[in-house]
Amino acid sequence: MAERSTGARIVSGRARERVPYALPDYAGRPRQRPGIGVTMVLATGLMAIALAGFVSVSAIFDPSSPAAPDGGSGADAVPGQDPSPGQDGAEVLTDNPLYSTGEMTEVTCKAPALDPEDEASMEKFLHDMTDCLDQAWNKQFADAEMEFDPPSRIYWYAAGQSPCGNYPVQGTAAFYCQANGGLYLGVEDIVANSDKSEHPEAYTFLLSHEYAHHVQGEVGILGYFHSKRGAESDRPTRDLLTRRSELQANCLGGTFLGATESSFPIGTEEQANILEDAERRGDYGSDNRTHGSPDNGRMWTAHGMDRMDPAACNTWEAREDVVE
Repeated sequence: MAERSTGARIVSGRARERVPYALPDYAGRPRQRPGIGVTMVLATGLMAIALAGFVSVSAIFDPSSPAAPDGGSGADAVPGQDPSPGQDGAEVLTDNPLYSTGEMTEVTCKAPALDPEDEASMEKFLHDMTDCLDQAWNKQFADAEMEFDPPSRIYWYAAGQSPCGNYPVQGTAAFYCQANGGLYLGVEDIVANSDKSEHPEAYTFLLSHEYAHHVQGEVGILGYFHSKRGAESDRPTRDLLTRRSELQANCLGGTFLGATESSFPIGTEEQANILEDAERRGDYGSDNRTHGSPDNGRMWTAHGMDRMDPAACNTWEAREDVVE
């Protein structure tokens, strides 16, 4: 690990009534276990909460600006990166081998003890849960005979610089940078931006979302998205592409949470906390609509937890109203 003075540490690296999802047919195929259910109707009066927690790099930097990063979960394409071997153009988004890997096998990962006010406890929690994410996605890829390299982990306590730009940026607690395959986690910022929550599942949701961007990168989705978005001059179209990417990360993160449901454990209360957090991290207002509405953020997360199958997370072919 790097010395603390650098500001960063670097490590290699319930049955309920089901409501229709209005997603592509293959994504909604029946499962053998009861799901957690999804409601598309939220209580009225939901107020904006300034807890961004995770953001794509595109939400931090304007790619047209000289300060724009070279890569990241929402920036322009990383030079020299092809979408994916054997894929041609947009097929990497809609017909990706990831979608044929099947339902995630149940993962045995018990939530470690957590004291959000203690840095060492928080960092250990993040390490342990990232170990679990490594285990789950390694197995998912191995079962499909696909290569997978876990992301590097960079824990920050002070301002620093990544290939995707300087950090922290206001409202940013964590981000993924494709340029170096780095999972950047602000140990203190994660706690602050999560309102000092004592619920470990809230932090696990944030972590699983950012890790999902790495999964997208491993299968070529992120690289193609970057090039597609970078070539698009229309802001609303660019934002729509970004929302599809971010909501897919919600769903893929949800598949992991569903796979750890029994051992974490994630019961009714924990599910409610996760989905509330997903709502909280959605877009509020009409500007910078890059993460999806609160109800869509919740819906895709719940869908991933319910189905536990990456095939259910193809947001690229979903109707626009469920990626708004």
